[in-house]
Amino acid sequence: MSIKLFGTEKCHKTQYYKTFLKTRNLHYVFLDVEKNELFAEELRSLYENRKLNFPTITIDHKKLRNPTDKQLNKWL
Repeated sequence: MSIKLFGTEKCHKTQYYKTFLKTRNLHYVFLDVEKNELFAEELRSLYENRKLNFPTITIDHKKLRNPTDKQLNKWL
């Protein structure tokens, strides 16, 4: 399973998801869209409107935009 978390260090929701994933011992990659333009471009490519919709979590080919715990658990 490949998990990516798109967000920023300043975003409290991003921090929430980082903790959520860490406490479940899930390996994930954090992509800070503020510090790296390539990560920002990767996130933009996931949305038709090309906006930086974060936090966004991808699990393999599934995209979750600001999911609830229940939604996230369903896909993990």
